[in-house]
Amino acid sequence: MADSDQDRLGASTTALASAGFEVLAACDPASLAALINARTPSVIVVENALADSLHNPGAPILLLVGPEDSVDPKTVEAWRQADYIFSPVRNDELVQRVKALVGRAAERVRNRSKVEALRENLRNVSAAIRETNDPQIIANHVVRGFGRALDVDHVWFATFRDERVPLIRAQCNRPGLPQLPAKLGPSEETIIEVSNRLWAEAEVLAVTDHREEPDSRITMALHEWAEEIHPISTVLLPVGEGSSALGVILLATVQERHPWTSAEIALMQHVAANVAHGLIQGHLIGAQQRVLHQLRQLDKAKTDFLATVNHELRTPLTSITAYLDMIRDGAGGPVPDGISSMLDVVTRNSDRLRTLIEDMLTVSMQDASNLDLKPVDIAKLLQVVVATLRPLAESRHISVSFSEASEDVEITADEAKLEQVFTNIVANAIKFTPVGGQVGITSSVTASNGGRTSAVVRIADTGLGIPEHDLPHIFTRFYRASNATSAAVPGSGLGLAIAHDIISRHMGKMVFDSTLGTGTTVSVELPVGGP
Repeated sequence: MADSDQDRLGASTTALASAGFEVLAACDPASLAALINARTPSVIVVENALADSLHNPGAPILLLVGPEDSVDPKTVEAWRQADYIFSPVRNDELVQRVKALVGRAAERVRNRSKVEALRENLRNVSAAIRETNDPQIIANHVVRGFGRALDVDHVWFATFRDERVPLIRAQCNRPGLPQLPAKLGPSEETIIEVSNRLWAEAEVLAVTDHREEPDSRITMALHEWAEEIHPISTVLLPVGEGSSALGVILLATVQERHPWTSAEIALMQHVAANVAHGLIQGHLIGAQQRVLHQLRQLDKAKTDFLATVNHELRTPLTSITAYLDMIRDGAGGPVPDGISSMLDVVTRNSDRLRTLIEDMLTVSMQDASNLDLKPVDIAKLLQVVVATLRPLAESRHISVSFSEASEDVEITADEAKLEQVFTNIVANAIKFTPVGGQVGITSSVTASNGGRTSAVVRIADTGLGIPEHDLPHIFTRFYRASNATSAAVPGSGLGLAIAHDIISRHMGKMVFDSTLGTGTTVSVELPVGGP
């Protein structure tokens, strides 16, 4: 109690003490400040002339205003909890005003505690939503969390027919109360329309007592939807994204009124935003997972098909090539020259078919096979590849040269698979190089930016080159460059796909540098330390 009038200070102090208050008296700004610093008052009763010294009182203020005093509204507003009383002051009125301020302050503390508890409960709901991508689990968290946090009788959640989210229904009801209908029924159009309007206006529809407005459109729609349920208080909370609502949350009490506070509504809207984000994200992830599962099934079916076809083709081809060899060796008698040339054509095409079957078998087994790692000398490996393919090059009058690195290059790799890679690449270079062309093979050692040492093999030809629009697709299985197809160059489109897959599994990389009509250089880089 701060008052420069000693008589009034004494009378007021006596009246408040008689009402059960502990009163600390001050007659000037300095003693008032000292008392506030020493104690935490429940209420500060202060004469208007001394009020200027109160900057951050931390307690409700009751201002004593004289007949000629003026009150600064901004000062009173800054105090937040304040009241004023005119002099001369009746003691009973003073006591009543102080009690009212104490009660209001206590109510404010209780409300703050309730809001903090509600905020914490709904924060837990949002956290649970973020921990899952399953739309139904998200909906279950929402209805259970809202039911507990707001202590309501019914919470019902539904999504509308919308491509952004799946169709979901979830509800939570107080024990002993009936379930709400799973479908909106005849009320669907009205509730969707209201939800879209609320979403567009960033509002919710909060009704404290439906009995006071029985003829309202939403009251009638809710009654039509759930005839056996007679809600007293409801909140219709839209869940949306973009320009329209994609669902709605309904909270209802049927036993007592619930005066919805602005804090409750703001927190519910915050959670609803998390719900919309979680549902859309979960729906997208679920769709991606389903597509991925289907792709895996298709890939397995394709692999199984290739393995089966390979087996079915290999068996008759073995018989064909065996009989061809016997005929060419004269098992059936001398072969006329004309027939011999025909048999040469059959033999070449049988070899092509066998190569295709082997490539398809490699593709079907590629993902499941493991690498047989061991030290591999790159120079010796490339010499074997060149020796194997030299007859093919000579038959086309193409020169093949090999220049090895100045130092020994040894890597840890699967030798058989690397031989298959370089055989495919060099064979392609020979196949796509015109008669009289050249194929050059070099090996070297280089250090990458990260300091890792790599072996680099380059195969350069003077062939057709690859059109620029075909380069992004050359590692795709069964894909063939457009100029190769138009030039009727034989091939299955599997060789480079197989080679790229093997190099990738060795943690290496393949790079193509090609100019149409000039030639192609393929660079293969492999880590010296192994994959």
